[in-house]
Formats: sequence, structure tokens, C-alpha cells
Amino acid sequence: MTVSKEELLEAKRQIESTLHKLHQTVQTLEGKKTPSRYKSQITLARRRIQSFTIAVSLIDAELEKME
Repeated sequence: MTVSKEELLEAKRQIESTLHKLHQTVQTLEGKKTPSRYKSQITLARRRIQSFTIAVSLIDAELEKME
């Protein structure tokens, strides 16, 4: 699959935006009166953060190859 530099940069921008929102979600849920009630949502958000962080690293590696 061939992807242009512009497409990679846009994908990275979108993923970083989602990462920001996920971090905010985790903070909000952990700040609730009973965060244990939201354990599954917090776990899901943290796993997504980890996955998207890996995706950004892979995109960065691909962008470095293009330079």
C-alpha cells in the first residue's frame, strides 16, 4: 500500500486529536465520585491510548523514511 506524506501527516493529526480526547476521557472518568463504576470504560480508553500511541510511532518511522 502506497501512502503519500500528506496522507500520513493527516492520519497522524487525526490520531493525535483522538489521543487528546481519550486522555481527557480517562481524567474525567477517574475524577468521578466512584471511578470503580467506570473501570471497563477506563480500561478501554487506556488500551486505545496505547494502540494509538503505537500507530503514531509507526507513522513517524514511515515519515522519517520519506525524508
